[in-house]
Amino acid sequence: MTPAPDVRLRRIYDDSADDDGIRVLVDRRWPRGVSKTRAELDEWCTDVAPSDALRKWYGHDPAKFEEFGSRYRRELDEPERASALRHLQLMAAHDRLTLLTATRRLELSQAAILADMLRAADQ
Repeated sequence: MTPAPDVRLRRIYDDSADDDGIRVLVDRRWPRGVSKTRAELDEWCTDVAPSDALRKWYGHDPAKFEEFGSRYRRELDEPERASALRHLQLMAAHDRLTLLTATRRLELSQAAILADMLRAADQ
């Protein structure tokens, strides 16, 4: 059994760290007030972000997080999104992967769901 990929979560508003590895923004919209230079991204992967409709429905309401996760995982089964998820899996298999989002509560974000999926992918 191979070890779980090293996937971390960070806010895009935080300074980058030397040990971030590959830095990927997983939001559909570019975060306000962050320049592309300051973000120090390796990639912006909009195809793994939740749809606008799902994002608006969820509204980061903690009471909706479980249902949001179910709906989001179903969206990730769509061919284009599934391909983007596989791309993240490949990156995570080769290096530490830091998923970035503008969300204040990382544990209630799509990035947290993605991180869990990526960590479990090789199990």
